[in-house]
Amino acid sequence: MRASELRNMTIEEMRQKERELRKELFNLRFQQATGEIQNPKRIRAVRNDIARILTVITEKERQEKGSEKR
Repeated sequence: MRASELRNMTIEEMRQKERELRKELFNLRFQQATGEIQNPKRIRAVRNDIARILTVITEKERQEKGSEKR
């Protein structure tokens, strides 16, 4: 997922996407522990997507705070 795609989403939509990715990450870790994982690189990609979402959420929240002060 690209940051430009995330910036077009609302904060609530991004939080929902984060929850979905965290569930996926849990399942991937479970598969890894049991040795059933198909694509181990997906764990890193999901972690990066979660971090990217959190970064964009922080940016949007700071923008909103900045616009409230004016």
